[in-house]
Amino acid sequence: MTRRRGLGRAAVLRALTGFVLALAFWFGFGAPYERLLASAAEAVLRATERPAVTRLAAEGGEILVERADFPPGSPRPGLPAADLHFNFVLLVALFALDPNPLHGRRVGVLLFGCLVLFAVHVSALVFQVRSVYATSLGPWSAEHYGAAARNFWAGGFHFYEVAGRFAAPFAIWWWLRRGDEVGGGRKRKES
Repeated sequence: MTRRRGLGRAAVLRALTGFVLALAFWFGFGAPYERLLASAAEAVLRATERPAVTRLAAEGGEILVERADFPPGSPRPGLPAADLHFNFVLLVALFALDPNPLHGRRVGVLLFGCLVLFAVHVSALVFQVRSVYATSLGPWSAEHYGAAARNFWAGGFHFYEVAGRFAAPFAIWWWLRRGDEVGGGRKRKES
């Protein structure tokens, strides 16, 4: 008898259900999450700059960047917020693949995965803001950021934009699922 490999219909249905529920949750709680994200990233930025001048505010689907040393009346950068955190939906859909996704332990692992993803989102926003500072403010950027710093901040955010935002949910899911298989009492192949 040949055993078929791959996803069964039930797993696909669970993943689709998880995707739809996560998407509804994401739409419903996106604005409060963006405020939390802006607040956390602002704390990191202010802790690492002298003087602490950065202010971030979430408004209308954007993270608005304000610096105390911006000239009055100058435009304030607005960064698209949803691009940073839509991958939450993918993370939930991946966890929904599990045969028992609502089991207490699996829900706890998912919540921990969401916390890890939050840290990724904060880091990505910090990189994005620093990338704007390093590359988008004309002579001010050139005066305050050298070539290595410009490449570091812009390259880091570019990596998140191109690959990281898609890879992060998969990496978190794989890491936590692997840890769950080893530590959760599932049978392991003995050498």
